[in-house]
Amino acid sequence: MTHILTKEKIMLQAKPKDKQEAIRLAGELLVKAGHVTAEYVAKMQEREELATTYIGSGVAIPHGTNESKQEIKSTGISVVQVPDGVDFGEGNTAYLLFGIAAVGDEHLEVLSEIAIICSEEENVKQAAQAKTADEILALFEKGL
Repeated sequence: MTHILTKEKIMLQAKPKDKQEAIRLAGELLVKAGHVTAEYVAKMQEREELATTYIGSGVAIPHGTNESKQEIKSTGISVVQVPDGVDFGEGNTAYLLFGIAAVGDEHLEVLSEIAIICSEEENVKQAAQAKTADEILALFEKGL
């Protein structure tokens, strides 16, 4: 998991004005790291319009549509920390966004690992309040 998530793909103290901007931030981290094309970010936003990627406990996992698979170059995860939260609709506020791009069926493994870590509310709280990228990385290394 550590090669999939690196410090360069963690954004702390983000203040997006809405969920679309938050998703764009998560996607741009994946683009910068070379995991996806810029087109993938648009597909992440398109996917959010179909159904929310909010999974509960203050966590959202934005990812592309099925049609966006060809925009993925390699499997990667980005983390956007939003201490003040961002509205994901229906009264749901996300404090952590995990942008995901996965080759083949790897997304199932990635999603389950994130779900396991985020099922512990304490982990989500720690990551949402982390002051450094290293703190977030440590949570994931511990959980995986």
